[in-house]
Amino acid sequence: MEQLTLFDSFFDEEPIEYVDDGSLRVLSLFSGCGGMDIGFEGDFTCLKRSINTSIHPTWVTEENEKYVKVAPTGFKTVFANDIRPDAKAAWVSYFQKRNEHSNRIYHIESIVDLVKIAQNGKKVFPDNIDVVTGGFPCQDFSIAGKRQGFNSQKSHNGERISADEPSVENRGQLYIWMREVISLTQPKMFIAENVKGLTNLEDVKEIIESDFADAANGGYLVVPARVLHAADYGVPQSRERVIFFGFKKNSLKPEALEALSQNTIPDYYDPYPPQTHSNKDNSLERYVTCTEAFIDLVEPHESKDISQQKYSKAKFMGKHCQGQTEVKMDSIAPTIRSEHHGNIEFRRLSAENGGQHTEELKIGLSERRLTIRECARIQTFPDDYQFIIPKTFENASVNSSNAYKIIGNAVPCVLAYNIAMHLSEKWNDYFI
Repeated sequence: MEQLTLFDSFFDEEPIEYVDDGSLRVLSLFSGCGGMDIGFEGDFTCLKRSINTSIHPTWVTEENEKYVKVAPTGFKTVFANDIRPDAKAAWVSYFQKRNEHSNRIYHIESIVDLVKIAQNGKKVFPDNIDVVTGGFPCQDFSIAGKRQGFNSQKSHNGERISADEPSVENRGQLYIWMREVISLTQPKMFIAENVKGLTNLEDVKEIIESDFADAANGGYLVVPARVLHAADYGVPQSRERVIFFGFKKNSLKPEALEALSQNTIPDYYDPYPPQTHSNKDNSLERYVTCTEAFIDLVEPHESKDISQQKYSKAKFMGKHCQGQTEVKMDSIAPTIRSEHHGNIEFRRLSAENGGQHTEELKIGLSERRLTIRECARIQTFPDDYQFIIPKTFENASVNSSNAYKIIGNAVPCVLAYNIAMHLSEKWNDYFI
């Protein structure tokens, strides 16, 4: 097959050569440890119960009693970016099994810096991008945070800035720089993700939709954003996220452009994936519970998996503090947040602290918080993703505290897979 140049490296290295295998090329922004990227590529292992094969019979390529391997989506990540070296260390550790160039694909420069360099004529981003994805920083829109939104007092590099110096470079407005990447690369479509709390802040959702539509001189059709509940897609977690879809107008087929422009998009052209799980609709799979999510996981002292061995030793701080409750094993987990290890929920509380897992306590199992692997399972990361990484390239490493944060920041892999497969299956109906 023809050898293509992926991009002329930002670091003046030799361009990456890859085989044109027909994949749809994805440029990933705010990539973190790669939950969205894993889901968008597919070909990973997850719980069997997370995939509703009655609705999607072709999504599984391998299966046994407990697990399935999901089919490739047809998408391939050709550029990733985040400012966290620990996120890159974890991402590269996983993706290097798929792509020998993973270390060079992932850039830890700020998106603001990358865009400015590109606007000055330097080759930064790959050519022929089909999709741009990005979970732009959500701390400033989160209910759990200070809800500063557009007025964030953090810069694009994570540094504190003065409250009387508003800037388009602050953390709450980094989606504007995602829009600039879209303008520079002109993908056929983009997907942006953020917390549900964004939808409750004045007209923030509508402002962001309008700003995204201005990409490439108004060249994008942005459909009304919706909130998706991860549990509705086989993720064992109460996690709600707002998803924005934008389509390049002159790449759409006329009938698709007409359908996507309607106030009520016809079902066939709806880019939002259909729900697969429910505790109310008996025609769907029931929600995946914590008991199912933790299948085959032994206690930390018995495990050979370092991510299952590691858990926060922070003591119980009373019910008034965040993260001081235990998960309900017969239900979905609470939202896995990007938290300091002292705010991670408990797998099991002691009886004196109100623990409800009495049978476990009777056999001598002690109070402890969720392990790294248990949090990863709740976020539907595959078990071959290792989160505890010793110091490697660029002096980066991932310890337990880092691991909790990057896992909590991620898009659940299975939710991203539902989005990606739904788009993949409709791709030829959308685009010329």
